[in-house]
Amino acid sequence: MAGIEYFGPTSLGEAVELKSKYASEARIFAGGTDIIVNLRDRVLQVKYLIDIKKIPEMQELSYTPERGLIIGGAVTINQLLEAKSIVEHYPILVQAGKSLANTLIRNRATLVGNLCNASPAADMAPASLVLGARVVVVSQAGWREIPVEQFFTGVKRNALKPDELVVRVEIPPVKGKGVYLKKSRIKGHDLAQVGVAGFLSQEGVLRLALGAMAPTPILARGLDIYRREDLKQEEKAKAIIEQVMAQVDPISDQRASREYRLAMARYLLRQVLGILSEGV
Repeated sequence: MAGIEYFGPTSLGEAVELKSKYASEARIFAGGTDIIVNLRDRVLQVKYLIDIKKIPEMQELSYTPERGLIIGGAVTINQLLEAKSIVEHYPILVQAGKSLANTLIRNRATLVGNLCNASPAADMAPASLVLGARVVVVSQAGWREIPVEQFFTGVKRNALKPDELVVRVEIPPVKGKGVYLKKSRIKGHDLAQVGVAGFLSQEGVLRLALGAMAPTPILARGLDIYRREDLKQEEKAKAIIEQVMAQVDPISDQRASREYRLAMARYLLRQVLGILSEGV
């Protein structure tokens, strides 16, 4: 990592100026759980690191019934797990967060970093997808919001422009029941072989998302025709699962074969639908 220049801006304006100046030659640094490993292994080569932890906006973690949840770019996973508002209103984020690595990693890893890394197996992505999260980014050109379902563009690729940085993730106020289930080789210490998130709103609208089942985390399409009562009907539940499975395209890798992922996804989808059918 020799030769990398480090910046520690204390204002958002300073960070925006640095990212504009250095663009793709710079990487945003918050938890660093992925970037440090990638730099060490020479998978990633950059000239500049911009540490955002001292920027007040990046440390924001707030909830209001009107606006919902705001998670700043430097908020760690363990901060999420300890926030009463998240435990009460967004327990699916707690489930996903607890499944991510271990306590040491969660003390540094951030939700924003997990999304920006854009791994197909990112644990926080399926939960963010079913909750309708938005990624709020800024550059010298101004602000824009990216729905999280449009944020992932390929394997470890996202929709950020070279001069943009993520300030926060916003999750709208939700009422309903959510669940995240994950299968990995080593419980709590490995990337997902398959991850499935589900959310059933109080109005009965179903959302399902999967990780490690396509080049990107995916939000299943076409589920708006189903309602709460359908989840308890065997034929309807099978139809939901088949509709979701038609949208996935997993690979075989060192963690699992394609065939295993397909079988496990069906199993986890069945489990998720069963939990959601128990009511909100």
